[in-house]
Amino acid sequence: MAGYMNRATLIGNLGQDPEIRNMQSGERVASFTLATTESWKDKRSGDRQERTEWHRVVVWNEGLIGVLEDYVHKGDKVMVEGMLKTRKWVDQAGNERYTTEIVLSGFNGQLIMLGSPNGAARGEGEPASRTRTGTQTQTQTRTQAAAPSDGGYTPSGGDLDDEIPFGPCVD
Repeated sequence: MAGYMNRATLIGNLGQDPEIRNMQSGERVASFTLATTESWKDKRSGDRQERTEWHRVVVWNEGLIGVLEDYVHKGDKVMVEGMLKTRKWVDQAGNERYTTEIVLSGFNGQLIMLGSPNGAARGEGEPASRTRTGTQTQTQTRTQAAAPSDGGYTPSGGDLDDEIPFGPCVD
């Protein structure tokens, strides 16, 4: 029998600053909305069209909550990976309501900061990219981060040599 997987990965921009709440148990939880936008060219008119979807993200991982609290703000571009969960509740009018959320908890969640619209306003020593999975953190400073125009690749040794790395075949 094949295994099952419940995994959602989204890249988008925060719709508001993360909201961090303390539960009665003392545990903290963070939530925010993430906007993902698809765009296409209308075949009839030739006009560019866009559609934005809003996703609710809930974070139960204390390490990730710390990153959200210190580094992530409205408009920032992030990648989130977590489980899809649907909650059901009864509203004040007695109607059953449902919501589907991307939940990052324990080791089942990942948050990667991809940049911010105010990235140029950051100081040289401030983090430009911070990844947090479970309890591990990786940070790059702006001076170490690759420029967007180079596709994220930084050559390790000076100029690239155009020579073929092997000689001619000798029989």
